[in-house]
Amino acid sequence: MTSIHTNAGAISALQTLRSINAGLQQTQGLVSSGLRVQVATDNAAYWSISTTMRSDRMAISAVTDALGLGAAKVDTAYAGMNAVVEILSEFKARLVAATEDGVDKAKIQSELEQLKAQVVGVAGAASFGGQNWLNTDIENIYDIETNKASVVSSFARSSRGVSVEKIDIHLDKISLFNTTGGGLLQNDPRDVRTLGGMRGQSTIPLTSSSTVYYTETEENWMNPRTGVGGNASFYFNFPDGTPLDFNTPGAQIKFDIVLDKEHDPALLTGVSRELADMPGPYGPGFKISDVTITKATVDAVDAGWGGVISNNTDFAKVMNHLLKDQGALTRSDYSQEMPPGSEVYVHHPSLMSIQTRQMHGNGNYIELANVSSVGVSTGGLVAKSDYGEKGSGMALTFEPFALQVDGSNPDGVEVDFDFSINGAPATHHNFNRTYVNELLGKDSGAVETPEEMVVLLRSLISADWPDTVIEVSSSNTGTIIVKSDPAVDRKWGPGTSIGFSNIDVSIEPIPFINFLSIDIAKKPDLVEHYIDYIEVASKRVVAGASILGALATRIDMQSDFATKMISTNEKGVGRLVDADMNEASTRLKAIETQRQLAHQSLSIANSNLDHVVQLFR
Repeated sequence: MTSIHTNAGAISALQTLRSINAGLQQTQGLVSSGLRVQVATDNAAYWSISTTMRSDRMAISAVTDALGLGAAKVDTAYAGMNAVVEILSEFKARLVAATEDGVDKAKIQSELEQLKAQVVGVAGAASFGGQNWLNTDIENIYDIETNKASVVSSFARSSRGVSVEKIDIHLDKISLFNTTGGGLLQNDPRDVRTLGGMRGQSTIPLTSSSTVYYTETEENWMNPRTGVGGNASFYFNFPDGTPLDFNTPGAQIKFDIVLDKEHDPALLTGVSRELADMPGPYGPGFKISDVTITKATVDAVDAGWGGVISNNTDFAKVMNHLLKDQGALTRSDYSQEMPPGSEVYVHHPSLMSIQTRQMHGNGNYIELANVSSVGVSTGGLVAKSDYGEKGSGMALTFEPFALQVDGSNPDGVEVDFDFSINGAPATHHNFNRTYVNELLGKDSGAVETPEEMVVLLRSLISADWPDTVIEVSSSNTGTIIVKSDPAVDRKWGPGTSIGFSNIDVSIEPIPFINFLSIDIAKKPDLVEHYIDYIEVASKRVVAGASILGALATRIDMQSDFATKMISTNEKGVGRLVDADMNEASTRLKAIETQRQLAHQSLSIANSNLDHVVQLFR
């Protein structure tokens, strides 16, 4: 209907125009910002996700900057390590030159001092951002909780929250000098040395400040302590060049022999009573009286000799014919270097020995008595006696030691060893820092007194060897006695033994020399050992440089990944909130056309009403 009161067409056109203007405003905002989600009201979920991702992108960008800083630190340390490797090569070359006879070692030492100073200078200068990984100040460089440096590597978000991931590097692998020791060119302060006496000092005459690496291949280094018994025996000299001719009527040699009587420690000389003490009564041994050598005896050995003993080898055969089955053995297989220094050994024509075969009980003893002869000499035999040695006891010279922390091993340094008495199958034992602390009620891993060492050894050994006596020496409080119980074990001689073997310390071989203490002028006899030391030290420094090189490569890879993550983050946000500009611009053009049509509709509606009003004029 047409009404002069209500312009329905104009009202409808106006509503359409308003709707089109609202759509036009929204589309113009989308085109101008490029975002289809600008505020939370546009799409709460997408807005929340995109806002979080933008925040993460800023964090990842900060990680990229941190990686650049970390790379600079690593590059600085690597440059220093590489320079030190070259200096150590020069150092080794000077040491090799010093092995030449007639070289002035004092002058070479002056060159070495300059090279030492250069190493110190390089280590001190390898600093970036106030951090120096080659010259450190760490109280305990072997504690992985305090010896690590970190480089930021990534920013991570998970269901449990956000975290900043780091790359850790343990400075005990790359530090050259540490204020409390333990650097690659310093001694290792965790050195347990003799393990309280369980093993001996190095046989090479080195001072505590000038010793080299323990090595696994040289048996001369820190030998395990063992005790081995010895046979009762003594030497005598056959009359060289003077045969024993038994063809003279009545010619004979006669003697008595006593074998394997037990040992009264009170009669022993040069043997600690604490090691050899054995309760009496003592067995008298086995005695053979009137052992006689005659022509018949010689002929029984070899009739071709014609009753004449020409040399010590033949005499030994005769003695063994009479005594070997009775428990004594005669030897003549001795040689000497002729001429001295020639390294050519020839048979010794006169030296002989006689020893017990220990066939008569636990004693180990031999004695010749009442030696006499008729018609010939005694062949060198004289009245003489000798006790064997008891090997099932030893004295340990105690030296304090401590088992320290050992990297990621929660129980610290570990020691493994075998123990055996008198050749019985060895038993295996081990202890570590935690064991020592729990046993002695400490937190330092230290065994500081002989009494504490006795407690430790008893706890390890007594269960498997209940007849072992372990105690502090009554005559020397710095000595520990380890022996089989003499009330139970009465055996003497070469069949007796006691000792530790196969000792393994988890951190060895380790250096216990300071690179800066090398002095071939004061210790010219150690040049060869210094060369060995530099060879091993160089390998350790090269290994440290390799660690830094691998870390630098990882940082580069992580930096590339972080850059890609930023790009990926931006793409992800764009997919959620960015507008499709092609669609938006097309839509804008369509809305503008709609608005023009709406204006035309409103104009038509108003013009129609004007025509109706004119009818009434």
